[in-house]
Amino acid sequence: MGLSDNLKGVILAVASSAFIGSSFILKKKGLKRGGASGIRAGVGGYTYLLEPLWWAGMITMIMGEIANFVAYIYAPAVLVTPLGALSIIVSACLAHFLLNERIQKMGIVGCVSCIVGSVVIVIHAPQEHTPSSVQDIWTLATQPAFLVYVVATLSAVLALVLHFEPHYGQTNILVYLGICSLMGSLTVVSQVVSIKAIGIAIKLTLDGMSQIAYPQTWFFLTVAVICVITQLIYLNKALDTFNATLVSPVYYVMFTTLTIIASVIMFKDWSGQNAGSIASEICGFITVLSGTIILHVTREQEPPPPPEP
Repeated sequence: MGLSDNLKGVILAVASSAFIGSSFILKKKGLKRGGASGIRAGVGGYTYLLEPLWWAGMITMIMGEIANFVAYIYAPAVLVTPLGALSIIVSACLAHFLLNERIQKMGIVGCVSCIVGSVVIVIHAPQEHTPSSVQDIWTLATQPAFLVYVVATLSAVLALVLHFEPHYGQTNILVYLGICSLMGSLTVVSQVVSIKAIGIAIKLTLDGMSQIAYPQTWFFLTVAVICVITQLIYLNKALDTFNATLVSPVYYVMFTTLTIIASVIMFKDWSGQNAGSIASEICGFITVLSGTIILHVTREQEPPPPPEP
């Protein structure tokens, strides 16, 4: 008897978290080596591109993103996305042993809280109304409410890039990860919309109903590529500037928050749920946020980077 689609999605999501959690550590080590021999990524340098370890981390992240991509084809976003919390545990454990970024006892509690909250969200997640074609997703993506969300997201990204990054980028982790996660919310137009659209396009094309001719397919693919590239640039800056055991959970929480918001706006997930299920999801999400705050408060401080010559 074959595996159900949801189970396939869960297995792929878990594998994705393992790859992505590992990639944080490999890229961090590569960024450190690159910064030691040239201009740091945190201040605009690209010497890390010459480091094999950074490329190993990049390849590992790509493998994780591919697994995540396929997971979204088989399972709903509200099931796949919270499982990203496992990447926090992977990166925190590896950072403890490989980067000497020690996990405090309360930090372990924070990691457990992230996992517990994610489990609660998964258990009470609403059933997703899966679109049957790229045209259906285009209709959902052009709803007035979702267009307002996209405009607000792009405005926030521009404000962070043009105003906040020059003044606070090196001291406040929320600047780089805010840009990264907001663009990830247009990769939530990727994860919930674009990736779903591309996934459906691939699935239907393989079933003999080609979606290649539709311009919407190429539009969604372009959005996904632009968002992923922007995410990678600012994720590198965050990793080069801040502790990896902090970057991973904060990025996860911000990305998950925006995924849930986008999913609720676009698919109206909560419209068919009772108040108890909605309250349970919110409590699960608050538990994840609490775990992240604990990790932030108890983290071991990152040594200040050497001044640029």
